[in-house]
Amino acid sequence: MSGSEAPSGKRILVVDDEAPLAALMTDILSADGYTVDIAVNGLAALAHIERGAYDLILSDLRMPELDGPGLYRELERRRPELARRIAFVTGSAQSVGMEHFLERTGAPILYKPFRIQDLQKLVSDLLER
Repeated sequence: MSGSEAPSGKRILVVDDEAPLAALMTDILSADGYTVDIAVNGLAALAHIERGAYDLILSDLRMPELDGPGLYRELERRRPELARRIAFVTGSAQSVGMEHFLERTGAPILYKPFRIQDLQKLVSDLLER
């Protein structure tokens, strides 16, 4: 891991319907010392959140059933403190609606494909806030 070591006990929820990418992110973050869970969409993420506490959520924008913006809105309503600890991982945010959503939230964005170091820096920076 670049920079400081991962704080012990930090939990991250990876929300992505692309299983290979979610597994890769989990492997990287677990190797850095984080406890990581995976949810395949926003609905599954909400179920995880009901069962446990998370320090950070990394979510895809486009997923079936409940997408990233839908998850964010539910977090604003149910767990506003978590809505401030979400970052989006996406291949594209090119639609006007998506651009407006991201601008409104101010949430950090990591564009796919990303470098391992970029993922590590994003996570480290967000957990230090």
